[in-house]
Amino acid sequence: MAPVATASAATGPAGPAPRTIPGHGPVTRPNMASVGTIVWLASELMFFAGLFAMYFTIRSVNPDLWANHTAKLAVPYATGNTLILVISSVWCQWGVFKAEQGQVARTGPVWDFMRWGMREWYVLTYIFGAIFVSGQIKEYADMIHEGITISSDGYGSVFYLTTGFHALHVTGGLIAFLLIIGRSFTSRRYTHAQATGAVVTSYYWHFVDVVWIGLYSVIYLLQ
Repeated sequence: MAPVATASAATGPAGPAPRTIPGHGPVTRPNMASVGTIVWLASELMFFAGLFAMYFTIRSVNPDLWANHTAKLAVPYATGNTLILVISSVWCQWGVFKAEQGQVARTGPVWDFMRWGMREWYVLTYIFGAIFVSGQIKEYADMIHEGITISSDGYGSVFYLTTGFHALHVTGGLIAFLLIIGRSFTSRRYTHAQATGAVVTSYYWHFVDVVWIGLYSVIYLLQ
């Protein structure tokens, strides 16, 4: 009698069953932390869209303020500060690559950056982000010296509100980097959850980078 064909445990009526990672479910299922972060960033995008709308509305009502105040902006200084933030996103992405590979720390001397791990790249990202925030604080001091404050007029209000809220978001990202870096020291084993935390933090950092490019273009270039 011919042998009866039996279905393999790895197959089913619809074809091969989805591969799974022990303890993490099917690999085809989206990461809930990543999805949640993207949804939250979408709501943050709406928040900044409101700030942009406020900026253009007040500018259309009081164009003379922009004609008088934009000449006081230090465009070359802001351009350099913008480049610092953009470069920090490059370092952040290198950290993501290392996190996805499971390499938490460097495997060679500190000057051999090709053997750096997630921790070193994220420390460098943190330094560049802190320099950017410090640069904004210095610019605020210069603007106040020029007589432009948050209560001086409509231009001062929208300038400090738009850039100030962005600076708060950057500061929040710096705190997140400290948490990720700190966890890499306190844990004996680099886990899937820690790698996910590093990745979603990079989503946030790239988001504040893109938002700043928009703010920089509107405030400093489209004067």
